[in-house]
Amino acid sequence: MQNVYFDNAATTPMRSEVIEAITDVMKTNFGNPSSTHSFGRSSKALIEKSRKKIASYLNVTAAEIIFTSGGTEADNLILKSAVKDLNVKHIITSKIEHHAVLHTVEALEKDYSILVSYVKLDKDGFVDYLHLESLLQNDKKTLVSLMHINNEIGNIIDLKRVALLCQANKALFHTDAVQSVGHYTLDLQDIPVDFLIAASHKFHGPKGIGFAFIRKNSGLKAMVTGGEQERGLRAGTESVHNIVGLEEALKLAYENLEKETQYIKELKHYFIERITTEIPQATFNGGCTTDKSTYTLLSVCLPIPLEKASMLLFQLDLKGIACSKGSACQSGSSQASHVLAQILSEADLKKPSIRFSFSIYNTKEEVDYVIAVLKEYL
Repeated sequence: MQNVYFDNAATTPMRSEVIEAITDVMKTNFGNPSSTHSFGRSSKALIEKSRKKIASYLNVTAAEIIFTSGGTEADNLILKSAVKDLNVKHIITSKIEHHAVLHTVEALEKDYSILVSYVKLDKDGFVDYLHLESLLQNDKKTLVSLMHINNEIGNIIDLKRVALLCQANKALFHTDAVQSVGHYTLDLQDIPVDFLIAASHKFHGPKGIGFAFIRKNSGLKAMVTGGEQERGLRAGTESVHNIVGLEEALKLAYENLEKETQYIKELKHYFIERITTEIPQATFNGGCTTDKSTYTLLSVCLPIPLEKASMLLFQLDLKGIACSKGSACQSGSSQASHVLAQILSEADLKKPSIRFSFSIYNTKEEVDYVIAVLKEYL
């Protein structure tokens, strides 16, 4: 039995260089960054160095990067403050967003009686831009929240097109870029988003740390209060070692981006070829086999009878294969994927759909092993 990790969209293994950077900081820079003595100043200097470096990869200013505990907190900060502090009365989103956005928007609709509109999607889950433009034709202060890359089916939205649509209609634009930062270059001077969020553990960094890009003079206010850390937008003692780990992971991701992207693309294409040849009845969800999808994942609907489908992930796990049926945040839920529910027929929803997601640490030999195990289960 092999051990195969094909769940990189849920989290990625840390690079050894990142672990070394984190360990070094934990050993030598334990001072509280808010303290004024040399120990504190040393920790503070590391944070600001990391902030400046991270900002450079997005072509923004250091002051526009706010560290958080991860993507979920960053989404909550932006969406809640937009309604409470920026007087947003209308949120436009889609029904295939991450639940960090959907559940937050639902709560804001209930608590603040804001208007929530859901943009139409085509049969593969891609945004209907004409419908989005029509939704923007209103007098209410509006925020659009659409993820750059869908975490279950990999669909990519045209970030610049949406940003320019929002700008032309005086709407704010927030994007969850958890699946794209560290995997794609993003120039936020060229793409006029107002808010963007990222999480370190999606690009071989540590868990429990992420950041929000908040464009200067946004007017956003803190969700977590109690101190003046993070420009007053996020109180609490900063996790210095994790921030340095995030910076190191992002640096390595972008230094090696071209080479590693090509490697993972080839691996994904090999997986598609092997599935198509060995399990021709299998189908692919969304646009995950096209160039309008991320190179890091595939969502596959397998021709497995209903009586065997419920145990598929368990059986794969017994064979040492890690993958998922959707977002890790919904693991253990008895409900079908809310993303797939928007694009699949009732018949296909009854079949198991598995998300396989890849990284530089995967191999073609692992793909062959997974295909062989799936064939045994058919």
